[in-house]
Amino acid sequence: MALPRFTTLACSAALLLCGAAQAAGNKSGDMHHSRSHWQQQRAACANLPEASRAPCMREMGAAAQAARTGDLTSPGENTYERNAMARCEVFKTQQDQSDCRARLSGQPVSGSVQGGGVLREATTMVPAPRQ
Repeated sequence: MALPRFTTLACSAALLLCGAAQAAGNKSGDMHHSRSHWQQQRAACANLPEASRAPCMREMGAAAQAARTGDLTSPGENTYERNAMARCEVFKTQQDQSDCRARLSGQPVSGSVQGGGVLREATTMVPAPRQ
């Protein structure tokens, strides 16, 4: 059951990104391109498992409609950074939030999503307690 939900989400994300690009540059000369793009996306939905096919087509139609009306936008330049920093708000103490922000800003990163996850590492110097 998780696989169809994942494929639907992946398809939706791809359609939204493609729709944003289409909305940004859809001129009268691009109509043939958008029609072929629609056909490619439809073919991509057809290759999904049967349970994911209908939701993929609905998302494709919704993304196309949003692109036509100008409601489909691409994220701003600092959207990803804001989202990453917002994830640090889950920590209760200021120190934990500060450590989280430090891990996200310019620290070494290893691993990959395909490999199971991305590991961010930050070193925090803590003074030894006085005796």
